[in-house]
Amino acid sequence: MRKNNGFSNLYLVLLFAVLYAPIFYLMYYSFNSGGTMHGFEGFTLEYYREVVQDTRLMIIVINTLVIALLSSAIATLIAILGALAIQYVRNRRAKNTLLSLNNVLIVSPDVIIGASFLILFTIAGIKLGFVSVLLSHVAFSVPIAVLMILPHLQDMSPTLTDAARDLGASRRDVLTKVILPIIKPGIFSGFFMALTYSLDDFAVTFFVTGNGYSTLSVEIYSRARQGVSLSINALSTLIFLFTILLVIGYYFLTRRKSRTAVAIAEPAAEAGVPR
Repeated sequence: MRKNNGFSNLYLVLLFAVLYAPIFYLMYYSFNSGGTMHGFEGFTLEYYREVVQDTRLMIIVINTLVIALLSSAIATLIAILGALAIQYVRNRRAKNTLLSLNNVLIVSPDVIIGASFLILFTIAGIKLGFVSVLLSHVAFSVPIAVLMILPHLQDMSPTLTDAARDLGASRRDVLTKVILPIIKPGIFSGFFMALTYSLDDFAVTFFVTGNGYSTLSVEIYSRARQGVSLSINALSTLIFLFTILLVIGYYFLTRRKSRTAVAIAEPAAEAGVPR
């Protein structure tokens, strides 16, 4: 048993080393005054100042955040309706079909999805820019959010909604006062997952951005093609730290909610009230 645990720990160490070593290497040289990624000559914040003082880059950062937050919110709302529709379909074959269709955008290559959206927007006469990027981000975020919400619906006891209806609750009350509070953790998970995917996406966004509009992933790619610049390292470091803050915030949010749920459940259990 100890031998297996040793191999497991070694595997995890190697895995995290492969994943995070390049990121820390990039972050380390973002402070290099030598201007290259070969030999650290001295500490400097010059490249971070360049990033902050670049007006065009700040506009792109705002574009990226607006697209990510707006697309995640819209995708989560659509995902709630989609998860409810899938959950309450009685025909098993129809339910499996809906689940398979939901998973198509997840398993399909990003290049194919991006090219498909490009053809669709061209045929529909939609100008490439903010609208095209927003619609494409909503489209590929919805299936992810559905997969986060659906397990919470499946774990919910159907007797809760039946009891609410028996007590005279309307469909709206059942949805807003029974179902949504129970699946709230899944809703938050779906939103943060959609937000992460939107911030991270490059392949789909690359196809649907037009002239004069860009996001951070596309901008970093275009700058990297022009040559090595440590301002790219600084920008990538800031994005990585922002992502870490999102993950930490989500962790404490879910931890706080779980503590609240336990605090409510324990007195009820002691009093003999069923959960």
